[in-house]
Amino acid sequence: MTSQRGALRSRPLIAGGVLLAVAALVASSVTVDPTSPGITSAPDTPAVTVVDDPSVSSSVLVSRTLFDSASTAVVLSANAGDSGRRKAIDVASANKIPVLQIDDAGPAPVAAELSRLDVDQVIGIGPGLPDLGVPAADSESATGAIPSATATADRLVLVAGGVDALATAEAAGVTAVGVPIADPRSSGEAVAALKEDPDRPVLAIGAFGNEKTAGDRIAAARTVPELPGGGQIVFPGRRMVALYGSPGGADLGPLGAQGIDASIRRIRRVAEPYQRLSDETIVPAFEIIVTVASADPGYQGKYTNIIDPEVIRPWIDAAGRAGVYVTLDLQPGRMDFLTQAKMYRDLLKEPHVGLALDPEWRLKPKQVHLTQIGSVDPAEVNKTADWLADLVRTENLPQKVFVLHQFDADMLGDRSLLDTSHPELATVIHADGHGTPTVKRATYERIVDGLPPNVWLGWKNFYKEDKPMFSPRQTLRVRPEPWFISYQ
Repeated sequence: MTSQRGALRSRPLIAGGVLLAVAALVASSVTVDPTSPGITSAPDTPAVTVVDDPSVSSSVLVSRTLFDSASTAVVLSANAGDSGRRKAIDVASANKIPVLQIDDAGPAPVAAELSRLDVDQVIGIGPGLPDLGVPAADSESATGAIPSATATADRLVLVAGGVDALATAEAAGVTAVGVPIADPRSSGEAVAALKEDPDRPVLAIGAFGNEKTAGDRIAAARTVPELPGGGQIVFPGRRMVALYGSPGGADLGPLGAQGIDASIRRIRRVAEPYQRLSDETIVPAFEIIVTVASADPGYQGKYTNIIDPEVIRPWIDAAGRAGVYVTLDLQPGRMDFLTQAKMYRDLLKEPHVGLALDPEWRLKPKQVHLTQIGSVDPAEVNKTADWLADLVRTENLPQKVFVLHQFDADMLGDRSLLDTSHPELATVIHADGHGTPTVKRATYERIVDGLPPNVWLGWKNFYKEDKPMFSPRQTLRVRPEPWFISYQ
């Protein structure tokens, strides 16, 4: 890629007559502050108790909440790796004793908890353990831990923290579920547990907010539909890998090179290597271009062509059954994004459907495609985000992916003016640069510089234009890490 203008010229357009043929073919053949979607005020719900203390590690907080005393505890060093954590969990589980992780706050909170528990000896795991004033145990066998009155079997315990915190809760004998962030909707396992027994009281340990906030989110977890992969918050509990294109239009991307069922099989194959490399659940996805930039005046003379939502509907329905997330991509020409988004309201009411805006194809009144690189005013993006967030609230939906494509600095205008505060939306700034690895990284670095708050990052791999294309391992090594990865 020698220039961004060169990138623009390399991308095909569909003229109106071709688009009609495409539609006929398809018809015959488919973070961050993630406080969000769903119910905004809790109905009568079982008791919700929140315990939080940001001054200590999550494992110390769980131990302090669920244990009265312990003659022995496991202490995990700040430098313990995955093998050390696994060993700590095994020891804690076998002996029903707490695991205390030393974190950035240093050893003092752990030492204080050891004193409160009246610990006689510690089982230290990991390099660089400091002197905590307690002798090291001679073996990895121990007895004598006494859970507190808070550790009752009737409660569901939600734990925001690492595996050490969850292991400590489980050692106390409670039914515990870990969540990736302090929100019950962020974990499919937590949502399932809350739905299974809607009358069960909940103890939330971590930064879940006050009881009112936690109660509202628990009520939403029990009523709002789930996303593919479980839960109702998009990131960081999952990572999406998407096939990009338009049904029946092979020139626009790989999604259009085959029918619905074959596309589902293809994206599953593309996404599968990422699951071996990522701790997060990998969700296969489609990014479907539903309004296509046109070389001729097209729909209402706006240099865009609108695919009938009923042509897209079979793709949406099949994707939902297959656990595939869908984003609807808009290339509006001289129309505005909000007007086009509203045309697909019924499709966007589906819990597994999000929205993508492609400013490269947003023209000013006298512009035409392939002569200028399009751009959008942040105010227009904000109006679209407001509308989409309201749809999530009024339809009681899970959080939606809201993708903003970018490869040129001017495409999104002054990004500091973007409103990325909607908790109903997981806003993604998606880097679309192609070329050699050096050029792609340089484009990405420009895009991530000065990001607005509360956004996630996307990355695109091009089958033809990238020389060579990044492998899944190379893609996941990009920093900051991308959460929405698409293939064109």
